[in-house]
Amino acid sequence: MRTNIARTVNLLVTLSLTIAGAGAVAGCGSEKAGGRGAEVRDTDRAPEPKARARQVVSAWDGSKAAEVWRKGYYPMGEAVQLPENAFRDNADKRAYITQNFVLRGELPATPHKDGQVKWERGGSVTLPLIGARKAYETVARGSNDGPHLTVTGAKLGEMTLATSRGPATVPAWLFTLEGYETPLKRVALSPSKLPEPPIKPAGKVPTDELAPLGQLVEVAGDGRSVTVVATHGSCDDGPAVDVLETGGSVVLSASVVGTKDGPCTAELNGEKVTVKLDRPVGDRVLLDAFTGRPVPYGEPNGPSPSWS
Repeated sequence: MRTNIARTVNLLVTLSLTIAGAGAVAGCGSEKAGGRGAEVRDTDRAPEPKARARQVVSAWDGSKAAEVWRKGYYPMGEAVQLPENAFRDNADKRAYITQNFVLRGELPATPHKDGQVKWERGGSVTLPLIGARKAYETVARGSNDGPHLTVTGAKLGEMTLATSRGPATVPAWLFTLEGYETPLKRVALSPSKLPEPPIKPAGKVPTDELAPLGQLVEVAGDGRSVTVVATHGSCDDGPAVDVLETGGSVVLSASVVGTKDGPCTAELNGEKVTVKLDRPVGDRVLLDAFTGRPVPYGEPNGPSPSWS
């Protein structure tokens, strides 16, 4: 099923293909092997896209990797939740976007070593807690003279977060912000380690046939659609994403459409693409056909969970 492009976002997406074990895409998607197409570690030509998606499904469904995935904690939502009614003004909003924070107070020690993820549908997993200082540093990376948000303290609490296994209650650091009645929350756990994938990234293939995805942006509340960032170059009509669904997997195959001959610049543009599914994602593994790995969650330019 080929989807329609939901809307364009003006951003440059740097694909984290150290996760995928592949190189980065650059330049015009219409250029074939030997030009500026996708560079990957496997020198063999990849199969055509539908065959590649079937290979990914065959490798994952019923595999040890899928079993590990279904037992782990993999966030599908933002690691940071804002205070109610944020923001008071544009200056505060800018401070958050630029991660410009000031600490005026003491951050507490971690009261215990581990914390527990508790799923709404049942089940739990215990993982090491992140300290308040480390959690603070993930949201406070800015150091400019512009507007800033002031943190006056923190305590350990909880928040609800979307995950690959549905909604879960997770430990979170609750940071008190000057001027706000409710705290800024930041998850106090790192995700589980990703399973070793049962299939290698695709071989050399033109991006108008198959390309790596950027990241997962959102899973709809009913689970019947997912929004991802797909990338394209400067001389094409944009990206498209096909889907192959099975009982255990949802494989997304990205490509570039309307490629044009001639010189084109090397920028990589990102567009949000919404893919409709035949049934809710549930606990099925959402996979990138190109990389053969789970599609990582992440908001561009935002403080997001790391799957590393």
